[in-house]
Amino acid sequence: MHKIGILSDTHNLLRPSVADILRTCDIILHAGDLHTRKIFDELSAIAPVYAVRGNADKEWAAFLPQSLSIELFGVRIFMIHDKKQIREDMHDKDLIICGHSHKYEQRTTNRQIWLNPGSCGHRRFSLPVTMAVLTVPQTGKFQIAQMHPDTDPSASQTLIPNKDMKQIVLCVMQQTDKGKSVTEIAGHCKISGELAEQICRLYVTHPGVTADGILGKMGL
Repeated sequence: MHKIGILSDTHNLLRPSVADILRTCDIILHAGDLHTRKIFDELSAIAPVYAVRGNADKEWAAFLPQSLSIELFGVRIFMIHDKKQIREDMHDKDLIICGHSHKYEQRTTNRQIWLNPGSCGHRRFSLPVTMAVLTVPQTGKFQIAQMHPDTDPSASQTLIPNKDMKQIVLCVMQQTDKGKSVTEIAGHCKISGELAEQICRLYVTHPGVTADGILGKMGL
């Protein structure tokens, strides 16, 4: 039996509980937004890593492909960070893996499994911390299990009531339009730098998005 650890959107955080799960796996697949080379190196010290480049992976990640087609233990896999960027024909794939949304999703379409392992990096508001493990038996069909690594409170983002979030998002949008830095925005809007960066990134990378649209993308 073979096991493959599947994760995405770690954003410069490898939780000890995630590493413990990955140590039981033969191979690691990462669907992008590692954020730093440090995370790639830490994962590589656990098991062989196949990763694609996410929108938050900058110059350091030039060696990572935008998408990857690979066969592992007889399973034909395609992986990309954002499924909206898929241009290839998927008819011959058994498993299509993507990330980006931070939301776990698993569905079967035309005998293919589409999987988003969610995020097991920094907790984003009400979204759970998730990843997946693919098990390939010697005989029979492969199986995918959703995993919920134990969360470290120090790595979790402070939860903010939904009724207050729209005002925060509007504040960040206004300060971004003024050309302020993330640090300045965080101070002005009285939020963490991580939260300011997340809202700024969604605002900048989705032209024309509204505050409600940003809240929707954040799972609120």
